[in-house]
Parts: sequence; C-alpha cells; structure tokens
Amino acid sequence: MRRGQDRLKGWLPGGMGGRRGLVFIALAALALWLASGFYRVDANEQGVAMIFGKWVATTGPGLNYNLPAPIGSVETPMVDFENRVEIGFRSAADGTSTRDISAESLMLTGDENIIDIQFVVLWKIGDAGKYLFSVLDPEETVKAVSEAGMREIIGQSDFESTRTKGRAEVESRTQELIQHTLDSYNSGIIITSLQLLKVDPPDAVIEAFRDVQAARADKERSVNEAQAYFNEITQRAEGQAQQVIKAGEAYRAEKIAIATGDAQRFISVYDEYAKNKVLTERRIYLETMEDIMRGMNKVLVSGAPGAGGALPYLSVNELMKLQTKPAVNTGMPPNNSDATSGTQGASQ
Repeated sequence: MRRGQDRLKGWLPGGMGGRRGLVFIALAALALWLASGFYRVDANEQGVAMIFGKWVATTGPGLNYNLPAPIGSVETPMVDFENRVEIGFRSAADGTSTRDISAESLMLTGDENIIDIQFVVLWKIGDAGKYLFSVLDPEETVKAVSEAGMREIIGQSDFESTRTKGRAEVESRTQELIQHTLDSYNSGIIITSLQLLKVDPPDAVIEAFRDVQAARADKERSVNEAQAYFNEITQRAEGQAQQVIKAGEAYRAEKIAIATGDAQRFISVYDEYAKNKVLTERRIYLETMEDIMRGMNKVLVSGAPGAGGALPYLSVNELMKLQTKPAVNTGMPPNNSDATSGTQGASQ
C-alpha cells in the first residue's frame, strides 16, 4: 500500500488538489458511471433498452449493457407470466365468488336471439418493446378487443349451435380474431387461451327456454321414431321385393330348363325316328298307351280258340262293384256264379 501511495504521489507530484488529480477523479467517476450501465435479464424476462426514453433494443436473458441513467434506462417486464382477463363477470379477490356484468355478457346471435356469455382470456407478452411502446393500457386493450371479437363471432353464429356443438369453433374463431386485431396494433401481446365458461339464455327467459328445449327434444324423439319406423317398413318392403324377384328368376330359370330339356328330348326322339320310323312309331304308340292306361281299370277279354259263335260274357258292372264294395266276412267263399257265368276262356 505504501508503494502504491508513493507511485500515486509520483504521478501526482502536486498532490490531489492539482490539475492532474482533478482529471483522475473525473476519469474514475466516468468509469464508474459507465460501469453502472450493465444490467441482468432473467430467463422469464425481456430487456427493453432506451436512450433518452427512446426504445433502441430488446435484449434476451443474460448480462447486457446500456448507457446508464440519466441518458439510458432499461425495463425488464416478465414475458412468461400469463395474465387473465374476465369478460361478463368479475371474480372476488379471494376467488370464492363472482359478480355478473350483464352489460358485457349479453350478446345478439346471428338468428336474432340474446345469449348470456361469460369467458376468460389468458395472454402474455410476446415482444416487450412493442408491449411497452405501442399500447397505453394493455389489460384494458385486451379486454375491449376480446369483447368486440366475441360479439362479432356470436353475431355470425346460431344460438343453438353456440350452446352445443359449436362452442369449440366459437372459441377458436374468437381467439384468432383477437390475435389478428392485437397484431394490427403492434401490441406485442400473445393470446394463449380463450375459454367459454357460461353460454346460456338470459336469466329472465331461462324457464321459457327450458320449456322450448323440452318440446324440441320431444320433436326430435318423434322424428327419430318415425324415421326408425320408415326404415323398418322400407327395408321389409325391399326384402319382400327381392324375395319376389328371386322367386320369379328361379321360376323363369326352371321353365327355361324344362323347356330346354323337352326340346332336347324331342330332338333325341326325332333323331331316333329318322333312323327307324316304323320302330319309333311303334315305341311311341306303346309308351303313349302305357301313360294313358296306367291309372285306368282294365278288363282283358280273349276269345277261346274254336269257340264258334259263342260270345264270352263278363259282367263288368258286377266286377266293378266287387272292387269298390268291401267284402262281408261270412266264413263262406263268395258266390261269383253271376260274375263268372259264361266266362270260360276269359281272364283279367
């Protein structure tokens, strides 16, 4: 320390009050002032460096430098923190209760119905420089843009669709519209989520609306039952029609097959007839007589050789009666004298 003091005194021979001492003090103060311009940006922050209040750069996490005050200044807003905007209601500070804001929640749908909507928008800072210099009141801006965007989308949607199957589409379209509007403002704000919490008719007409819904449900049920009956009858009729068509096709195929067989049989007979006409005619005659006489009662009478003018007689009527009447069992052989008189040389 003594040697250092001696060197300092040698450099400043006139002491600290001399001209050289004043220069040294000024340079030391300037160095300290310049060194105070280093600043640190955390991982969840962005640094906004300004010179005379003008935004000159946006810096990321780590050690950075900007001219110190009063020439320069730095803002380090948190960019990973999600901010929450409530529209149509306000939550209490303790989060245990809510208060409805009907002026924000009541909106007109595309089919000219009034609907009560409450939703939440979550947002964070995407570009800290734009966020600080392009929007005067970011939270109020997000709230106004979100309400206006929701009213526009609801004005293009049907009441029933918004309440039921169209909720996800409404959320998606509204979030896209809000983001597009904020981007047009160069706000540096990113909408991370939009969630519909309440989509109902106004409280003043909720009971009438429930009656309408019940009637609509009854209508849908009746329509579904009628449609089911229609489907059943239609399918049954189609089945019967197909059955009739199939039966007709089978009958046609059968008749065609029979006709084809008859034709082939006729052709075969004709071929045989052409080969031997006499024999074929005799055969056809015998087969035809066989078919005709197969189911008939037949009596064959042949004359006895050398009988001369004697005419054999067979009582055909009596024979038919015997065949049709049951015989009475008397223990005696039947008397066939009338049926057999004059029947010598006859046989059946």
